Amino acid sequence: MRIGDAAAAVGVTTRTLRYYEQRGLVTARRTASGQREYGEEDVRRLHAVRGLLDSGLTIGDVRRLIDIIDALPDSPTVPQVRPGPYSDKCVVPQVAIRRLAELDARIRQLTELRDRLADGLDLRFGVLVGQLIGLDGTMSDARTGS
Repeated sequence: MRIGDAAAAVGVTTRTLRYYEQRGLVTARRTASGQREYGEEDVRRLHAVRGLLDSGLTIGDVRRLIDIIDALPDSPTVPQVRPGPYSDKCVVPQVAIRRLAELDARIRQLTELRDRLADGLDLRFGVLVGQLIGLDGTMSDARTGS
């Protein structure tokens, strides 16, 4: 299928597919006239890529997982994890643990920023801001749910 059909099948733009190709997430075959062509396996891979990106992984994370994505069946079952001689070689836990830690740090930073903003607004405007957003109390009340 051509790039427009593949993009529609995956729910992305043609520009996004070209970007994925540039980043090494998919390799389109070329027609004699140089147009990109995608097969069903490419579309399956692209669906998996979109799912991982939508889950919060980065392009770099997904690129590290491409070989594993291609090796999985269409509807993978969750395998039982057993320690073995090669279990430390698997990149999935490394990628997942690192990304979760990054997201946890970002959540902490955003929570702190939100709290500082609420406190600053409360200090300067008090009940007025609470009334503007539909609360009876102050911004601190909005934060704590009181």
